[in-house]
Amino acid sequence: MFIVLIRTIFLYALVILVIRLMGKRQIGELQPYEFVITIMISDLAALPMQDTRLPLILGIIPIITLLFIKTVLSIIQLKSQKARKILEGEPCILITRGKINFETLRKQQINLDELMEEIRLAGYFDLSEIEFGILENNGQMSFLTSDKSRKDSSNNNSNNKTKEVKPQLPVIYILDGKINKNALTSCGKTDDWVKSELKKHNINSIKNVLIAMTDTNGKFVCQLHNNKGVK
Repeated sequence: MFIVLIRTIFLYALVILVIRLMGKRQIGELQPYEFVITIMISDLAALPMQDTRLPLILGIIPIITLLFIKTVLSIIQLKSQKARKILEGEPCILITRGKINFETLRKQQINLDELMEEIRLAGYFDLSEIEFGILENNGQMSFLTSDKSRKDSSNNNSNNKTKEVKPQLPVIYILDGKINKNALTSCGKTDDWVKSELKKHNINSIKNVLIAMTDTNGKFVCQLHNNKGVK
């Protein structure tokens, strides 16, 4: 029991030291190759802890080797942009001026529900507010937004007054060519209503629609699969 305790303390200290030498990064900020190295280090440290028949050196050598590999890769990345592109990849633009880049979305294996969730978590509810949505190398999404105001101005005599418009919760009726039945039911809408709204925008086939929704102002907006936005 005492031997297991000593081995655990030693390996824990070693892993902490190695992680510190790898650089200060949170889990969500790790690049893919860094994340893989971190997982491998934890597995290598766990084996000698669980099996006292294995000498500590069998855990120490692979851990130090991974630290060496990570250090070498970091140095190469600092000197070579091509190496950074190979090891880390490049950020991908998922949204361009309120339009979803569906092909890029599909290549990154991200569905529309996940994208809309990320947009809401970032504090935005209308696609029209987003100038650019970028998928970073570490898997996080960042958004550049326009200075869109939710206020309507009205003139009263010679004084300008602003009347605040209370935003509504956006409702998505069509995603990737399929009608969201739950959204229609919760809003008291029908399939015929959706089709009539699409016809107002000269759209006859639901299958051609990437996304159709009402925004925070209650306005019906949609985008086709060919990346063409229709308002």
